[in-house]
This record gives sequence, C-alpha cells and structure tokens, in this order.
Amino acid sequence: MIALVTGANKGLGRETARQLAGLGMTVLVGSRDQDRGASVAAALGSGARPVRLDVTDSASLRAAADEVAWAYGRLDVLVNNAGISVMAPAGETDGATLRQVLDVNVIGVADTIRAFLPLLQRSAAPRIVNVSSTTASLTLTAAGTDFGGDAATRLAYSTSKAALNMLTVQYANAFRRDPGLSRIRINAATPGYVATDMNGHRGTRTVEEGARIIVQLATLPADGPTGGFFNDQGTVPW
Repeated sequence: MIALVTGANKGLGRETARQLAGLGMTVLVGSRDQDRGASVAAALGSGARPVRLDVTDSASLRAAADEVAWAYGRLDVLVNNAGISVMAPAGETDGATLRQVLDVNVIGVADTIRAFLPLLQRSAAPRIVNVSSTTASLTLTAAGTDFGGDAATRLAYSTSKAALNMLTVQYANAFRRDPGLSRIRINAATPGYVATDMNGHRGTRTVEEGARIIVQLATLPADGPTGGFFNDQGTVPW
C-alpha cells in the first residue's frame, strides 16, 4: 500500500509515517523542506520516500501528485496532518490570523484532497484521515471541558479544526453519493493533547499514543466507518 502523510518531517506526522511504514506500507514523507523530508525518510528506512509538498501551494500539490502518479500510479492512504496554530487571546485575534490558520488547516486540506483524489480513485481501498483536535468539539467546548493548554488563546486553531470536521462530513456525504468515490473512507482523528513543537512539548500524550487513532483510521476495513470523528477511545462528539 502507498500512503502519503503531509507535514511528516517531525512530531506527530513523522510518528504516523513510522507506524504506517512498520505495517509494510510504502510511506511518502510529505514536507515543505525537501532536505528535512529526505532526512526523515532515510531515518525511517527503505519503506519511506520523501515528497516535497506545501499544502498552501497549488503548484506544489500538482507536482507532488504527478510525482506519485509517475512512481506508483495510485494512492491508498492520505493523511492530512500538516497544520499550524497561532495562539492569541480571542480579543486580539484578527482576520489575518484566522486566514493564516484556515489557509493551512482547512483550505490546504481541501486542495490536497482535490489534487490526490484521482490517485485515490485508483486504489482498491482508499482511506483519508484528517488530523483534527478534541478542541474542535462544539459539544465538549460548550460544556467547558478542560482539554489542557491555554483555552483562552486557541480561538483560531479550534475554529479551523471545527471547520475541518465539517469538511470531513461533507466529503463523506459526497463520496457516498458517487459510485466512483464510494469506496473512500474519510474520517477526522483527534490524537489528544500530544507533546509537539506546536504546544512547546507541554502535551500530556506521546506522539506514539497520538498516532494510534490516525493509523487505525488509515487501515479501516471495507465496512469501516466514514464521516466520523474519533480518538483512540472511540467516537468523539461533534
């Protein structure tokens, strides 16, 4: 199987790539920085290959899709892991900040799916995993759930991940209606509060723990769920 993980040069993306490679997949290490991607792929072993890819650059996405098409002819798994967070108090979060975060975490995912959809259609069992966040849950947020970290500064990030969840549902519904796309299983995964560069490594979970649900959704059977929101304990409320 051929899997592409975006933002795989470090942290959760790198660990997801490592676990998928450990299952015998050929893993494409998506990274904006070609040298860093190549270094990670080399460290992961013969089952990994670097792919230069910037989810905010349509030319980069087209080139990456062309590269995968030429080398493999299809894509079985797409993990949309690349993401950013700009932390600021709600009253200080402006439109420019929101656009910056949405451009990567939502629009970048949509553009990546569009670029690789023809290759996913060539797979016998295509899977898409959108890496979301528990802080995207409207139900849990409205209930005052403590997710860890500074709740007062994640307006842009949590908003973008809530939008990503809706994107996931919309794709799932569209794929169900299209016989040519109905084999695709697409879901949103939340790894929990994982210690990564994004939170200054203050998270309480390891990348190994966080990657579990991503890998689980990337390897769903044909009758697996689609259009859902999951952590490694099960379904997360919207």
